Amino acid sequence: MVFENFFNSIFGWLISWDPLAGMFTITFILMLFTTLIYKYFTDQEALKSIKEEIKDIQKEMKEFKHDSKRVMELQKKSFEKTIETFKHQIKPMLITFVPFVILLPLIRNAYTPYGKIFLGMGWFGTYFVLTIIFNITLRKLLKVH
Repeated sequence: MVFENFFNSIFGWLISWDPLAGMFTITFILMLFTTLIYKYFTDQEALKSIKEEIKDIQKEMKEFKHDSKRVMELQKKSFEKTIETFKHQIKPMLITFVPFVILLPLIRNAYTPYGKIFLGMGWFGTYFVLTIIFNITLRKLLKVH
């Protein structure tokens, strides 16, 4: 109830004025928050290095596609690097999980009365599309790996 009152006091006027503008604003703020958490709570240089290693491994896998033994070794190495990437990303994932658990039901409750918001999609479809767009854009602009 406290969160709902706080949420409505900040975004309620915007949602009732223009639901799509409200969704743009809310989604942008959430994705900016998430992107900044990932940027400052992960070792960006290490992640960049790991991603480059994975790309090199994938290139090598293409070269040796006829040598199944070598491909299996490379797949194992690639999997290990993927796990290493996940280890770097677990902390920011846990930090951003709590706000999303709190905010998604609030967004759902605020938008359910409006029905279709954007291109025939309800609140979740609109939120999902905007999340992808803002996430990709902000990660490129802020150079988050």
